[in-house]
Amino acid sequence: MKEASFYKENGQEGGVSCFLCAHGCRIPRDGRGFCKVRENRGGKLFSLVYGRVSNMDVEFIEKKPLYHFLPGSTSLSIGTPGCNFQCPWCQNWRLSRVSNAERFEQRPFTEPELVVERAVLENCRSICYTYNEPTIFMEYALDTAELAHQENLLNVMVTNGYQSDRTVGAMQGLIDAVNVDVKSFSDSYYRRFCGARLQPVLDTVRRMHAAGMHVEITTLLVPELNDGEEEIRGIARFIASVSPEIPWHITGFHPDYEARDIAPTPPESIKKSLEIAEDQGLRHLYAGNVDIPEFHDTRCAQCGEVTIARDPLGRATATPEKESCPSCNATLKGIVLDR
Repeated sequence: MKEASFYKENGQEGGVSCFLCAHGCRIPRDGRGFCKVRENRGGKLFSLVYGRVSNMDVEFIEKKPLYHFLPGSTSLSIGTPGCNFQCPWCQNWRLSRVSNAERFEQRPFTEPELVVERAVLENCRSICYTYNEPTIFMEYALDTAELAHQENLLNVMVTNGYQSDRTVGAMQGLIDAVNVDVKSFSDSYYRRFCGARLQPVLDTVRRMHAAGMHVEITTLLVPELNDGEEEIRGIARFIASVSPEIPWHITGFHPDYEARDIAPTPPESIKKSLEIAEDQGLRHLYAGNVDIPEFHDTRCAQCGEVTIARDPLGRATATPEKESCPSCNATLKGIVLDR
């Protein structure tokens, strides 16, 4: 447990206001926020999951998915309990779902230094904050990220993009790359299935890009819920308005958690959505959870030559020696081979 950084006293009988994420929870004394992992104790807000790592594993960066950031490298991935969304098809629900009664101090504690030491030992190029929503353990992530930079490691985050503007400001200079899950282009979808809102996510994507973070976007295509043509066009237009160089991963849904009655996404739906996005001017489009050859490798936007070839799991098998096309020498915009 550690005192949180993103809150202030609200002057109401020991209550506090958390401004870590866009929920902006007002938490009474002895209460917890929406995420259930930040608790008001005596008028001070504490992170209950600081250092309480639930999962730590070495994974290829493409699994995040990040296709244009250090392709072919490995990343030490970590997560804690808790989330600030309530998605019924969460694939990591065993980690993300917690109760108000859970006692996190009973879990093993991992110092940030030990995470960095493990990453160096495993010859990873980065540390990834993932599995659950890393916003809810932001203090721990940023403390670890600062130490990682000292060891020439980079930091990446897989997130739902529900950070406050102050939190994005704190991430700047420490978090090098993000994959933001834009779940839908419908506010009602966000309210119904996530317990959240759409606009803060869109605002965060813009702030992260403006802050110099490498940004990629993922959308899980859920049949008959967010796979309409107009909705796909809306997301594509939004991404293009930030930058047409931002990669967009459209991935297939598989039944899980509380949504086992929904059928898997047909591959043809993903292909059709990618083609719609292509028509909107996006230059880097990828299919996730299905193998669609034309949306697999990375190609030069100028000449069409393959610049990053990938195996069936998405891992880069061939990368250029520099950030320019080996065939026509055009600059490969939005691709980070190293930093």
